[in-house]
Amino acid sequence: MKNSRLQAQWLTALLILSGLAAVLWAVASYTATPIPPVVLLVSRWAAVSAFCGYAWTRRSLTTWVFAGMMIGAMIGHDWPHAAAHLQILSTIFLRLIKTIVAPLIFATLVVGIAGHSNLKQVGRMGIKALLYFELITTLALFIGLAAINLSQAGAGIAPPANAAAATPATQPQSPADIILHAFPENIAKSVAEAQVLQVVVFSIIFAIALALISEPKRRPMLAFCESLSEVMFKFTNIVMLFAPVGVAGAIAYTVGTMGFGVMMNLLKLVTTLYATLAVFLVCVLLPVTLVAKLPVKRFIRAVAEPVSIAFATASSEAALPRAMESMEEFGVPRQIVSFVLPTGYTFNLDGSTLYLSMAAIFVAQAAGVHLSFGQQLVMMLTLMLTSKGVAGVPRAMLVILSGTVDSFHLPMWPVLLVFGVDQIMDMARTATNVLGNCLATAVVARWEGELGKEPAADTVFDAVAQ
Repeated sequence: MKNSRLQAQWLTALLILSGLAAVLWAVASYTATPIPPVVLLVSRWAAVSAFCGYAWTRRSLTTWVFAGMMIGAMIGHDWPHAAAHLQILSTIFLRLIKTIVAPLIFATLVVGIAGHSNLKQVGRMGIKALLYFELITTLALFIGLAAINLSQAGAGIAPPANAAAATPATQPQSPADIILHAFPENIAKSVAEAQVLQVVVFSIIFAIALALISEPKRRPMLAFCESLSEVMFKFTNIVMLFAPVGVAGAIAYTVGTMGFGVMMNLLKLVTTLYATLAVFLVCVLLPVTLVAKLPVKRFIRAVAEPVSIAFATASSEAALPRAMESMEEFGVPRQIVSFVLPTGYTFNLDGSTLYLSMAAIFVAQAAGVHLSFGQQLVMMLTLMLTSKGVAGVPRAMLVILSGTVDSFHLPMWPVLLVFGVDQIMDMARTATNVLGNCLATAVVARWEGELGKEPAADTVFDAVAQ
C-alpha cells in the first residue's frame, strides 16, 4: 500500500513537471517571451527526475529502461560532448549480449527437437501442427519484410561519425556462396565468428542425432542441454540488469551525435509494427479461423484473457496456464492442447518472427546498408530458425536480433535504438504469439475432427469462470 502511494505521488509529480516543461518549451519556441536556457534545462531534468523516482518505486526493468532512455536523451541534448564518451556503456552491454547467442541457440534447439522425441508417437497430428506452424510463421516473416521495406522506418538516420569505419563493406554473394555459408566447417570457428546460421544447422543435426539414440544414452546429454538452457536464461536476466545503463549510454551518444530526429524513426518503427500486426491478424489469422470453421465470437471470448495477460506482462509463459484452460474449455481435447500449445511456443512465434524481420531490416536501413532481395531472404531464413525455442525468455528477441545482425556484418548501434522501444513492441508481439498458438490448437483439433467431442474437466470450467 505504501509503495503504491509513493508510485502515485511520483506519477503526479511527473505529470505536473512534464506539463510545466512542455509549456515553457512552447513559450520559448513559439512566442517572443525570453526564457533563460537554465530554466528550460532545470524544468526538463526535474521531469526526468520525477520519472526516475517513479521507476525506482516501480521496481520494474521496463520502467528502468525507459528511465535510462530519458536520461540518455537529455544528456545527449544538453551535453553532447560528454555524451560522445558514453558509447562505452552500450558497447559493454552489446558484448555481453553477444556471449549469450551461441549457447542459448544450441541449448534451446537441442531441447526443442530432441526433447520432443514423442513426435514419433503423435504422428499425424505432429506433422500437421509443424506444417501449420511453418506456414504461418513464414507468412509473418514476409509480411513484416514487406511492411518495413514500404515504410522505410530506418531510412534517413544519420549514422555516428565512426559508423562507416566500423561497418565492413558487404560483398555480393553467388547462390553457391549463400548455400555454403549455411554449413559449418568448424563449430568453434562458427561460434567465434558469430555465424548464427551455421550454429543453427549444427544444433539441428546434433539434436536429430541425439533423438535417434537410445534413451539411456540420450538422457545425460539432453539433461546437460536443459541445464545449459536454464543457465543461459539466468545469464540473460543478469545481463539485462545492465540494460538501463547500456540504453542510457546508447541514447546519449545517439542524440548527442545525431540529434532528436532519430526518435521520429523509432516512433515510425513502433507504428509500423502495430499496423502490420493488425494486418496480419485480419489477413492471415482471421481467414484461417474462417477456413477452419471456428466460431469467431466464441473463440475471441476464449482467448481474450490469455491474450490480455500476454499483452500486459509481455510474457508468453505468464499466459500459458490460462491459455491451456481456455482452449480446453473452448472444446479442444486435453491431449491436443498439451501437445500443440507448448510446441507452438517453440515453433509458432507469429508476432516475434514478424517483429524480427522488421527490426533486422530497420538496422540495415539505419546503417545505410542495401541488402539485395536474396540477402534479405537468407536473413529471413536465419531469423526463422534462430527464433525457435526462446519465446519465454525475457528480451530473447534482442539476443536473436543481435546475433543475426552481427552475422550479416551490420553495425550494432541501431540495435540499441530498437531496444529503447522494445518493451512497447514486445507487448504486441507477445500477445500475437499467444493468439496464434491458441488458434493453432483449435485448427489442429478441427483438422483431426476432435474439436468439441471431449468435454472439459470441471476444474477447467471453474478456473475459467474465476
